Amino acid sequence: MQPKSGSNGTTITEFLLLGLVETPELWPLVFVLFLFAYLVTVGGNLSILAAILVEPKLHTPMYFFLGNLSMLDIGCITVTVPSTLGRLLSHNRAVSYGACLTQLFFFHQLAGVDCFLLTAMAYDRFLAICRP
Repeated sequence: MQPKSGSNGTTITEFLLLGLVETPELWPLVFVLFLFAYLVTVGGNLSILAAILVEPKLHTPMYFFLGNLSMLDIGCITVTVPSTLGRLLSHNRAVSYGACLTQLFFFHQLAGVDCFLLTAMAYDRFLAICRP
């Protein structure tokens, strides 16, 4: 299919990440901050999962939901932060169109499931309080 005359026939092949850190001297500091936040988040969620799996008293519906919420949080942060860390290390600001769409798809998928899980958790607490 040929583009009509006078129309823009360009296609987007990559996106440039601008505005996060304009000063190259701050890239290592931002990398360390993002890495620390990532490790704390993943470590905290893994410790919640470990506590739920190890302790038999925590094998109740509420902790089942909390364990799933921890898994979803690990997924959400793992979809976004490692690619950002890699781009900070390589000083490459270009993100391919396919990689951006893939990351966006998985982030929205996990965030959507997160919303449904929070709704189920709220309903579980509602039933536990109103109809014990």
